[in-house]
Amino acid sequence: MFAVIRTGGKQYRVTPNAVLKVEKLEAEPGATVTFTDVLAVGDNGSLTLGAPVVAGASVTATVIAQDRLDTVIIFKKRRRQNSRRRNGHRQHVTVLRVAGINGAAGAGAV
Repeated sequence: MFAVIRTGGKQYRVTPNAVLKVEKLEAEPGATVTFTDVLAVGDNGSLTLGAPVVAGASVTATVIAQDRLDTVIIFKKRRRQNSRRRNGHRQHVTVLRVAGINGAAGAGAV
């Protein structure tokens, strides 16, 4: 079974017990988070698509940690002008483990 969820402006394909990193959520480690923006649910060859979301479907996940990604270096240079700028950025993320997928039964299978 899998589901496609939307959080933080991105879409993720999740399966039970999957670990994923999403944009920072305001939740403590050990807390349970429920996603109701489920765009699609698939199980055993059947696929249920939402318009835009699947009614009654939800995905629950447990927060493992609040973390930061690796450093992204931003380097700007203007040639022949001795002008250089170097910055770094570390994005905040929330590490989740998907606990379960609750798909809505009988919602327009494709």
